[in-house]
Amino acid sequence: MSQHSRRQFLADVGRGVLASSVGYGLALDMGLTPALAAADTERHKFGNSESLVGLMQDTPAAKLQAVLVEKIKSGTSLLELVKAGALANARTFGGEDYVGFHTMMALAPAYYMSKEMPAERAALPVLKVLYRNTDRIQEFGGSSSEVLHQVAGSTLPEGQQPAEFLHAAVRSKDAQAAEQAFATVAKTSAIDAFNSLLHAVHDQTEVHRVVLPYRAWDLLGLIGQENAHTLLRQSVRYCVKAEGRSTAGINDPRTLLPKLFDQFKLADKQPGSRQVDNAWVEQFTQTLLSATAAQSAEAAAAALAEGIAPDAVGEALVLAANQLVLRDVGRTAREEWDHKPLGSVHGDSIGVHACDSANAWRNMARVSNTRNQFACLILGAFQVALDRVQRGGDFTNWKPLPWQQHSDRVRSTDAAQLLQEAEVAIRDNLQVRTMAIIQKYGEQGHAERPVFDLMLKYATSEDGALHAEKFYRTCSEEFAASRPAFKWRYIVGLARVTASEFGRPAAGQAEAVELLGLAKK
Repeated sequence: MSQHSRRQFLADVGRGVLASSVGYGLALDMGLTPALAAADTERHKFGNSESLVGLMQDTPAAKLQAVLVEKIKSGTSLLELVKAGALANARTFGGEDYVGFHTMMALAPAYYMSKEMPAERAALPVLKVLYRNTDRIQEFGGSSSEVLHQVAGSTLPEGQQPAEFLHAAVRSKDAQAAEQAFATVAKTSAIDAFNSLLHAVHDQTEVHRVVLPYRAWDLLGLIGQENAHTLLRQSVRYCVKAEGRSTAGINDPRTLLPKLFDQFKLADKQPGSRQVDNAWVEQFTQTLLSATAAQSAEAAAAALAEGIAPDAVGEALVLAANQLVLRDVGRTAREEWDHKPLGSVHGDSIGVHACDSANAWRNMARVSNTRNQFACLILGAFQVALDRVQRGGDFTNWKPLPWQQHSDRVRSTDAAQLLQEAEVAIRDNLQVRTMAIIQKYGEQGHAERPVFDLMLKYATSEDGALHAEKFYRTCSEEFAASRPAFKWRYIVGLARVTASEFGRPAAGQAEAVELLGLAKK
């Protein structure tokens, strides 16, 4: 990148900060932002998908499974149902409801899970999430309570950078202005819209702000990039709503990221290709488990500036997040909640949240432009270090499970016997016992697919407190992408969460099994 381009990058950041600091209205008068067109309040419709979208919104949840199974039997594909569910979710919630956006984030993972299952059972994970989707939509009043309407775009003045324009609108806390800005940006291409959105996402590292755009982007790969505006605008609305949130540490990227770009001259650099060995990845992982959030971000920036391949940095940050699952002591008495008992680690636990965030940062870095690739990995390092301390605990000194004493109690080496013992441990909620068995299974060199099949069974049947599908997908993705030396850490973490979540069946799943004529497993 030229010196002029670098100056332009820093100027863009500065103008965005200025527009935010003076307010959107005054920024408009100063010529920092373009005039905004009036918002369109017409209903957002979805062409050929509209009838299925309406069905997802207006069918009573108690009747949904029977309707969907009939649709499947008459030839409607699971992908068509996933698409309709995603669009119904977006139109109803617009990224503003906790259960709603978690359900949207589970749709693509559920579909990927369906591809791993026998054909006769493939619909189960999708039906599970669609039931949750419609149930929540019905609680909101169905199609009569939609929040996402059509929106007209704005005209950017000559020389205005789309990302800068959108970023300033979000910082102004003006939802209408931000919506109109993004409507304009989204007219170019899905990837341009995504890259522009990330500038606003990068202002904070709160887990949902991070995972929501990645899961929406991942879903677009299934249902079509023509839906980019609908799905990604949910993140725009989320960012506006979160603007000004004062949780300690999460706003630091606003000043830290520009500082590190300047310090390491990253605006002048391209991603490097320098390969590193396992020892480097392990050492960098340990840095993230011991340094402060700011120090971790600086370490990532330095590694990228030195030409370390970005995915090596990404692997270290997902390994650090995995360590938070392996080291967690579980929920304390003050953290107990419905479906999340004392000692549990499923749902919105520190480790599960950290793993889903790190997976999102790594995957967004893989598909975004150079600026965002660097930013995602720097902020991924920042966030995993912040996660380690933000909610309490002593993860740096806690030792990863299982310990040697747990491993010594696993006597068998036979694959079938180990899997049988693991299933018993899962059903008894014995987290560490399950981990020790699965670790032993991996050490013996047995095939991973039977283990994933076992975990998939319970990721489908159990509620999982909104996180079962995402976490299963996170672990299976990272297993596939990891170096052989580290792969089994992800399955051991998944085994722990699976044992933690057992005993709370997913709503609607028993009915789906019966309607599909399946034997209970």
